[in-house]
Amino acid sequence: MRPLTPTSIRAPFARYAHGIEVPAGARLVVTSGQLGVRADDTVAKTAAEQATQCFANITAILAEAGMAPADTIRINAFVTDRAHMSGYMQARDAWLADVAQPPASTLVIVSGFTRPEFLVEVEVTAAAP
Repeated sequence: MRPLTPTSIRAPFARYAHGIEVPAGARLVVTSGQLGVRADDTVAKTAAEQATQCFANITAILAEAGMAPADTIRINAFVTDRAHMSGYMQARDAWLADVAQPPASTLVIVSGFTRPEFLVEVEVTAAAP
């Protein structure tokens, strides 16, 4: 994967790439949006805890395809309030701590999810040979 970070535009605001080029022949995995819900249907209380659970769920999905966080080329995240951005970003940065090249990333503030206790939803696209 090749990061695309043109010098003619502003540098990224955080640890992400403006774009990622995927070589021909790469396998792709696209996850559904993952919520901060555990396998036993309990939900973490804070946005940071929910985001951590979202990324744990994504790690499990990627593992099913023989991939890892380092194979992620794009993150789309959704939070229900600006106040949740910091908790989400802490969880994202922890998930990417061992990843040399950060993926492209988008964070959107939304009005809500299917259940009122959900504060964060995350989906990723990953690519690997």
